Amino acid sequence: MADRLLVYQALWAMDKLSSPECPTAEKFDRVRAAGFDGMAIDLGALSMAEAEATIPHFERTGLAGGLTAFPQSVQDLRPALALARRIKAPFVVVIGQEMPLRVAEMIPLIEGWLRVAADEGMPIQFETHRNCITNDLYTTVQLLDAVPAMRMAADLSHYVVDREMPCPPTPALQALITRVLERSDSFQGRIAARGQIQVALDFPQNAKWVTLFKQWWRQGFAACKARRRDADVVFLCELGPPDYAITGADGRELSDRWAEALTLARWARQIWADLPD
Repeated sequence: MADRLLVYQALWAMDKLSSPECPTAEKFDRVRAAGFDGMAIDLGALSMAEAEATIPHFERTGLAGGLTAFPQSVQDLRPALALARRIKAPFVVVIGQEMPLRVAEMIPLIEGWLRVAADEGMPIQFETHRNCITNDLYTTVQLLDAVPAMRMAADLSHYVVDREMPCPPTPALQALITRVLERSDSFQGRIAARGQIQVALDFPQNAKWVTLFKQWWRQGFAACKARRRDADVVFLCELGPPDYAITGADGRELSDRWAEALTLARWARQIWADLPD
């Protein structure tokens, strides 16, 4: 069975937390000191050279590695898989940047990325993300039907915005979310509303969305435990800097993103602990 929940912080989510910007070493140290299990790096935010420069910080701090790749072709995934091995990431999250219009044309790409991952001996998960091959909830469910080996990294904030989802979701939308959660092996911590990708956690008007996302994480965690797949489950706190974070007229963020990351980590661990083994 899934034996542990590992809570990561995203390096991207450490951007713009201070002015002037902290060195990367200080960001790693802060994440380690806060009790996170790992750090995730993102090839959408870093060049390959910048990503490789983080390797010593993983070695120095002992943080587990995570990696998100944005391959523009099937073979473009290989360098990311090699980097993932160097930071001891358990898998790579794929946000595929080759985006055909038709599901029939998407299937060979998904299968191609899976073959490359098998060749390299590095598991992959496809993130539920906008502006990529899994941009749309409806399309993604069709891909899951067509490619049984496809596993997901669930960042459901994107699909709330993608579908302008009401809260609570309609039964039909919830059924589709359930299908995604049942195929998800990791989860990402961000709370959205139907018109905003990242909302403040403690504003009263957002309480219904907080409740909804907690329910989804509980559902996804329970599905992982039920599969008895003998693998750790990663929950990634990924509260992005502006323009993800909402700002006021003065350009300042409306909430404390670091404090919220710690809150998300606490919630995730509590939800996991409350589930039966």
